[in-house]
Amino acid sequence: MATEQPTAAVTGDQTRIHNIGYRAYDGPRLGRAYARRSLYSQSLRGAYGLGRSAKAKVLPMLLFVVMCLPAGIMVAVAVVTKSKELPLEYTRYAIVLQAVISLYIASQAPQSVSRDLRFKTVPLYFSRPIETSDYVRAKYAALASALFLLTAAPLIVLYAGALLAELDFADQTAGFAQGLVSVALLSLLFAGIGLVIASVTPRRGFGIAAVIAVLTITYGAVSTLQAIADVQDSTGAIAWIGLFSPITLIDGVQSAFLGATSAFPGGHGPGTGQGVVYLLVTLGLIAGAHGLLIRRYKKVGL
Repeated sequence: MATEQPTAAVTGDQTRIHNIGYRAYDGPRLGRAYARRSLYSQSLRGAYGLGRSAKAKVLPMLLFVVMCLPAGIMVAVAVVTKSKELPLEYTRYAIVLQAVISLYIASQAPQSVSRDLRFKTVPLYFSRPIETSDYVRAKYAALASALFLLTAAPLIVLYAGALLAELDFADQTAGFAQGLVSVALLSLLFAGIGLVIASVTPRRGFGIAAVIAVLTITYGAVSTLQAIADVQDSTGAIAWIGLFSPITLIDGVQSAFLGATSAFPGGHGPGTGQGVVYLLVTLGLIAGAHGLLIRRYKKVGL
């Protein structure tokens, strides 16, 4: 009859540690600054479809061409006709082409943040050495930079054309500098508004519609009320009404401090005192947009 063999007790001497080839990382720790720069670079490239599919490049590149094309035509006219001045002031260019700018920010603000919300990848960012403020600042700076490229490029075309047409160098340089300051402020304001609206919903289509609605409805309402005030000879109210639309805010700031001609009805732009209010409201909206984004992503990142 077979007898059961006793099971040998496993002693501590029989344990083994097997080296299967994993090694600890002993390279440099790049930290938050590197992660922030990488996120900024990736977001800026994405704003023009770089690194993405050909389909994603069509709209931003098309809008870029549409922004620059009128400037090229103006330059050609100025050179051929030997005009003494450009057909349009540097500070007026972005105001005239505001529809293109609004369409760009409406398409790219949701692209920047809505996909992260939809696919719930935001917590993955915060699992690395990056904080909420880093994410928000990188996204904000990237979209503002992309918008600045969109609005500054046609001004460069105008300036180069003015020099080719041998217009007054000092006047053109001063106007060009004023235009750059104006579009820089516009880029910060529109990027902040677009990102705040887009960060509310993970649906890109809803974000696009909401951004377009906010920018167009506010401008349409303000323009209508200003026209009514002008017809009724209430010219003093025209400047105050302009505080309630992003594009008229920029118009008011540049007409008060940058020597620009106001697009308000009858040219009734804000004076210096009202211009200070315009500037404070604009800076307040930029700071408020940043604060709202920080608050939003503190909740989303949990």
